[in-house]
Amino acid sequence: MTRFIHDQFAKQYLTELLISYGQIEMSKDITSEVRQIDVLFTPASPFPDGIESLGLLGRMAKNSSYTIFEPFRNAVSKSEIRSCMGKLFDIHADLERQTKRNNTRINEEELPYLWIFTPTASADILESFNFTLDEENWGKGIYFLGKALKTVLIVIHQLPTTPETLFLRVLGRGKVQRQAVEELEELSENSPFLTNIIQLVHDLIAVLSARQEKEHDIDQDDQELIMKLSEMYEQQLAEIKKQEREEGEQQGLQKGRQEGLARERRAMIESILQVRFGELDSELATIIDQVIAMTREEFTPLLLQLSREELLARFTN
Repeated sequence: MTRFIHDQFAKQYLTELLISYGQIEMSKDITSEVRQIDVLFTPASPFPDGIESLGLLGRMAKNSSYTIFEPFRNAVSKSEIRSCMGKLFDIHADLERQTKRNNTRINEEELPYLWIFTPTASADILESFNFTLDEENWGKGIYFLGKALKTVLIVIHQLPTTPETLFLRVLGRGKVQRQAVEELEELSENSPFLTNIIQLVHDLIAVLSARQEKEHDIDQDDQELIMKLSEMYEQQLAEIKKQEREEGEQQGLQKGRQEGLARERRAMIESILQVRFGELDSELATIIDQVIAMTREEFTPLLLQLSREELLARFTN
């Protein structure tokens, strides 16, 4: 279950980073059988400025007309790599069928690349697929298959600790992830566009913490991540409270504070619903006002434990 939580976080995280630069499709069905691609990115045309700020992730997104991202929380297996490549080739085949129907020829440069994110990869994995480094052009930790296979393995824990790799290292595990989150927090102070990203990270701690209290099934990496995020969250909360005290000294700001707290609570509720169910549709949106009226201690277990149908029944009957 914790893997599902991180998978949902990774999808929303990549979507939030790339949405300004093109079209995003999460959990996209492919036609050969019931399988899904985690994130399919189609860049806007003409390509928007600013994607260079995403470092290596931005460079990957610009590499072809379509880009497939498949993030893994745990070390990827041979079977999972083959499954990802199967989905890639299904898309290639579909594009080739479309060009034949239109009496045109496929442009190899327009075929999508597959980028697989894994925290670690064994020597056996790298050798058995014949992955090779292109350190001169891409640096450490980026392994390519043959050019026609259009498949790349990103071993996150081998990436150098540089600003260019920051947005990829957030998807790592353990110490690598915790350090990247710290760097992201520092960067966000001068980067307003990262506000939603930081909110996603904070929502992750809420979901993990609730899961830990309910089932005690969180592994050591996640326990340490919870501790680090909790520390950072408490620091932010202390700063918010300090600002509130200062505002409280000014007459007439009580209503503004209450509205601000309500907005924060609404954002938290919306984020948890999105993490759990992938999107916030019109039916789920109708229950938010009722949830906001409850205390955090009351609504958090409901949002994390009830199914979509149970939530709608609980608040609409």
